[in-house]
Amino acid sequence: MRRRHPNKEIEEALRHAEAQGWRVEIGGSHAWGRIYCPYDDKTCRCGEFCITSIWSTPANPTNHARAIRRVVDRCSRRRTEQDD
Repeated sequence: MRRRHPNKEIEEALRHAEAQGWRVEIGGSHAWGRIYCPYDDKTCRCGEFCITSIWSTPANPTNHARAIRRVVDRCSRRRTEQDD
């Protein structure tokens, strides 16, 4: 079990990501952690793979939580599989 994020909205967004199969890793340089796409596909996110940093104290936690959900929901590989 991972450590909870201190912000409720961001924690909810992380749980949403985990429910979609994304992996949450805590730690790293300059961030609380990162989320990783379950597909790890080169076509996903313009060849950059789906990796997104999670900040511990963003200037606007609501916007950061919204951005996390947006990355998860707009994953090109996930949307392709849903269309099939």
